[in-house]
Amino acid sequence: MEWYRARRTRSALVALAAVGGLLLTACAGGGGSSEKSSADGPNHTGYPAPGPAEKQGSAENRFGQGVESDAPVTDHLSTFALDVDTASYGYARRTLADGRRPDPSTIRPEEFVNSFRQDYRRPDGNGFSVTVDGARTSEPNWSLVRVGLATRTAQRTGERPPAALTFVIDVSGSMDEPGRLDLAKQGLDTMTDQLRDDDSVAIVTFSEEAETVLPMTRLGGHRGEIHDAIGGLEAQASTNLGAGVETGYATAVEGLRKGATNRVVLVSDALANDGDTDPDSILERIATDRREHGITLFGVGVGSDYGDALMERLADKGDGHTAYVSDDESARKVFCTQLPQNIELTARDAKAQVAFDPHTIADFRLVGYDDRRVADDDFRNDHVDGGEVGPGHTVTALYAVRTKPGTDGHLATATVRWLDPETRDPHEETGALETGSLADSVWSASPRFQVTAVAAYFADALRQGDERWSALPGDPGPGELHRHAIDLARSTEDRAVGELAQAIEEADRGRG
Repeated sequence: MEWYRARRTRSALVALAAVGGLLLTACAGGGGSSEKSSADGPNHTGYPAPGPAEKQGSAENRFGQGVESDAPVTDHLSTFALDVDTASYGYARRTLADGRRPDPSTIRPEEFVNSFRQDYRRPDGNGFSVTVDGARTSEPNWSLVRVGLATRTAQRTGERPPAALTFVIDVSGSMDEPGRLDLAKQGLDTMTDQLRDDDSVAIVTFSEEAETVLPMTRLGGHRGEIHDAIGGLEAQASTNLGAGVETGYATAVEGLRKGATNRVVLVSDALANDGDTDPDSILERIATDRREHGITLFGVGVGSDYGDALMERLADKGDGHTAYVSDDESARKVFCTQLPQNIELTARDAKAQVAFDPHTIADFRLVGYDDRRVADDDFRNDHVDGGEVGPGHTVTALYAVRTKPGTDGHLATATVRWLDPETRDPHEETGALETGSLADSVWSASPRFQVTAVAAYFADALRQGDERWSALPGDPGPGELHRHAIDLARSTEDRAVGELAQAIEEADRGRG
């Protein structure tokens, strides 16, 4: 139980402070309303995201440090770039299965909650639906509030635009270990069979140097050639990741296809030890290719030892995403489900802003998204980078929220803003939350809300020790958290939730 002791001590101190303060209304909700708005800002009842001319605060609220007073909070905004990465959760599962404790710095809570299926309403066309709900926690005055964004269902393979994918494969010596290059080759072989004839594939490898093994090649009539290139991949020496990324983008530009989704897919353990190892420097060298040609990056991490920070930085600044592969099943999921979802884009530079009603909310904290925060003034600045999102995705943001005593009515309005991938025209969608929609308890909320809460509590426990860590309210303890996960795995019949329960058990056993 050691993994929870520090967190429970922090929670107890917060609870004691609350007892000496105010009895507050907890914040949660059922299915929040979703309303369309123009790109100039929403126009509806409630407390909307302010227009560009309004002065906005910093959104750096910290759980447990709010001022307990009836005065409106001066900082009522939280703004972040959307993120659909899942690598942090996948790598944590792999580390725990190996009997080791994940480094707290590799735990990104948003990637835990975004690793599970959600029940949000899907929009009919491009863009997003917005769902805002929540539930009271066991700690007085505190709630968890969930902001859920969903894109339309992914089109069938024949309905999407063609893809031009440049695979940049790490063939350094460390990739020779089981669960690295072998999994990458299996996943690439399977994906090659599932891509369309009018899709294109190029293959770049890197070790001490980078080499274009296969130029951009249409799959129609050439699948055998592509399979041969994949089968010939062999581990070699050191890891010059910078050279691999630079050559990969140059190959993608050379094979650029108009009207297609042009993407670089980096497969590596990201243990760079040769050449340029600074992500900012690497990204600067390929900046023109990214900006002028719209080439995005999808990072696939492998290996029990994994350069999480480097891969995550490259993907975030390369307008892309990361996932992690540890076994045959996760390789199939990444290469045959997640990557195809990322072939097509439905939104570019997507950002979310949540405006908490200062007359209702005493304090709030966004869980995770530490590296994706955006200045509030830049929410409608379309020159500021956001996230790229494809069809079939959901994005979840969880907040710890403390409300003021005796308040009722509007709590928050969530707004998502994105650019059309083709026209670059801006669009917005909003959803609102009222106190009348509150669930009585986290554990009586919808099953998918409960899964989100379990994933967040689990990430929170693993993250203690990170300087950015701050405990979530309503900590159920390791035994009860595991029981909730087991019950949810049964009720949802979701294998992924069962794997979450197993990971919680492994973490508790390793620290018991």
